[in-house]
Amino acid sequence: MSSPVSYDLQGQGGGIVLEAGGTVSDVGVIRWVQCLADCVFNDFQSSNLQDSNLIQGVIIPAGVGIGGKIGPLELTSGLAIAYYI
Repeated sequence: MSSPVSYDLQGQGGGIVLEAGGTVSDVGVIRWVQCLADCVFNDFQSSNLQDSNLIQGVIIPAGVGIGGKIGPLELTSGLAIAYYI
């Protein structure tokens, strides 16, 4: 039997594709954000990633993924997939 964590990290828990202006308003509902194109977040919060607000306004290169209990978040530019917990 597979672990629920492994199941989620494989993306089988679902997710949402975010383009510029896309948001996730719920707190802590995202496990992983994968940048498909260079991304800039206007809002990026995580309950278990210390100083997660420092990610806001920084260019995150395509291919970079960020894990945690993430949300809310808002993508200013780029393209990303946000995978649910």
